[in-house]
Amino acid sequence: MDGSAAKLPTDDINISGVTRTFAVGSRQVYALRDVSLRCDAGSFTALIGPSGCGKSTLLRSIAGLELPDAGSVLIGGQTPQQKCRLGALGVAFQDSALLPWRSVRQNIALPLQVLRRNTAGARDKIDALIDLVGLKGFENARPSQLSGGMRQRVAIARTLVTDPSVLLMDEPFGALDQILRRSMNIELQRIWMENRATTLLVTHGIDEALFLADRVVVMHRDPGRIAHIVDIPFARPRSPPLFSAPEFHALEDEIAAYLYGGATS
Repeated sequence: MDGSAAKLPTDDINISGVTRTFAVGSRQVYALRDVSLRCDAGSFTALIGPSGCGKSTLLRSIAGLELPDAGSVLIGGQTPQQKCRLGALGVAFQDSALLPWRSVRQNIALPLQVLRRNTAGARDKIDALIDLVGLKGFENARPSQLSGGMRQRVAIARTLVTDPSVLLMDEPFGALDQILRRSMNIELQRIWMENRATTLLVTHGIDEALFLADRVVVMHRDPGRIAHIVDIPFARPRSPPLFSAPEFHALEDEIAAYLYGGATS
């Protein structure tokens, strides 16, 4: 899998008027209220906001794990549930959720088995993914033999094994230390540039969002809503010196103002 390889087809994401409520005692709480967002095919979007602003609820709605009370989510013109049955959605959470008794190769193959696809014929693909995420030589290792960052790489490879058109990630590096997290940001950018799946990343890190995304969507809470969208101007591939660039810090301050200062577009 190299940069010259043909890119796989991707899908756009259309979120229209999505509302999701929860009952808390006698109160009705809006996790999301009338949220609309379009993510172009092949784009990388980051969602950022305080806890309770509905970031994860929105991502889970796109993944088909939750149903909105109102509004709709369409991925390439189909529902999330339809896309899931096709294996077109890859989802990664903060917990890598690897099966401890399975090897790296066997964990990556799991979605193919769930979809009842031919895993024997996918050996070359799995090998290519192991190489893509930098784990060549660890094919037969168990999760207990891997570092936290390596386990997250396995989880990312697992999300890619079905050739998803959309990749959904909820704080996939949240449990890692800052040094490892930055390293994984660089790795994820490289993997995304190889794959070009339409990607939506939930994160609490402004620097992570700026480094990885084409757009940063700032959300506010009570009710959960989109407050501002910032287009990221930095060319790809992005390298570590960008984190120290004045223009990076200026944009970081701008997003922080919307995030912490309560500004809205």
